[in-house]
Amino acid sequence: MIGRRGTLGGMIAATGLAAGPTRAQGPAGWPARPIRWVVGYPAGGASDIFARLIAGLMGPALGQEVLVENRPGGGAVLAAESVARSPADGHSWMHVDNGILVYNPALYTRLPYDPDRDFTGVGFIGLFPLYVVVRPDSPWRDFAALRRASQAKPPSYGTPAVASPHHLAMELLKRRSGLFAEHVPYRGGPAAMQDLLAGNVDVVVIDTFTGAPFIRDNQVRTLLALTERRTPLAPAVPTAKELGYDAVAYGWQGMSVPAATPAPILDRLSREMIAAMRTELLTSRLRDRDIEYRPQSPAEFQAFVQAENARWRPLIRELGIRLDS
Repeated sequence: MIGRRGTLGGMIAATGLAAGPTRAQGPAGWPARPIRWVVGYPAGGASDIFARLIAGLMGPALGQEVLVENRPGGGAVLAAESVARSPADGHSWMHVDNGILVYNPALYTRLPYDPDRDFTGVGFIGLFPLYVVVRPDSPWRDFAALRRASQAKPPSYGTPAVASPHHLAMELLKRRSGLFAEHVPYRGGPAAMQDLLAGNVDVVVIDTFTGAPFIRDNQVRTLLALTERRTPLAPAVPTAKELGYDAVAYGWQGMSVPAATPAPILDRLSREMIAAMRTELLTSRLRDRDIEYRPQSPAEFQAFVQAENARWRPLIRELGIRLDS
């Protein structure tokens, strides 16, 4: 997902103004030292931006600085391992998403961490709607036209990466709709969008964080939303469900900690995270990118992840997608 460094600087600066007065420390003197929030992706992307925004609000509330630590590479496996092996004392947090908690066990023969046993959820950050887009001059005016044309000549479709939510969502849509299309993975959503507009790829599956400016400014034609219902960003665009295809998929982000973290710490983290997410600073950023926030307790977040596991892991294995073969 795209990150704009100028925007990031403004967001981080704003957190200092919005955080408010420092409150007392948590249970039994916790936190006793600065906290690290590990992000398995580079600085400037969506995960990094939201981690820094939320950290800037939670740190003062907890009475300790929250330091965001970027550890990119390897599908965030190394980052997840580092937190999974950390003491379960509330001083190490993991920025999690579909890949880290749901996809990786189906994508790798061996993982140095077990997301089902090593982590417990703290809270939810947001659902990132996914869209199927083409160039404004594309001959396909709607999804039905794309589907018909694909029977004779499958188009190419770009996504930010192999086994990204975008890739798996399109493979699900293909199976449910009868669409034919050939996958072209990129190094991030911005690169895929650049190639779409340059005419080097026919279709792109893009998330709302990267795609919102293109969709809002009509730089692309949006054929389909892979959401439960039509979105405020593209209210005229039908969902796959409306067209009769059971294909709903989102990118999503949250926060987890080592599984043995004491319940009082987990409860305090949950309360402070929900409070941060409900500030105008965060709600305005989410609203601007059409990202859906659902307040979730740790138990609710765990149930959400388990439902995602049941849906996506069998599909990945059925598709035969591997990242360590």
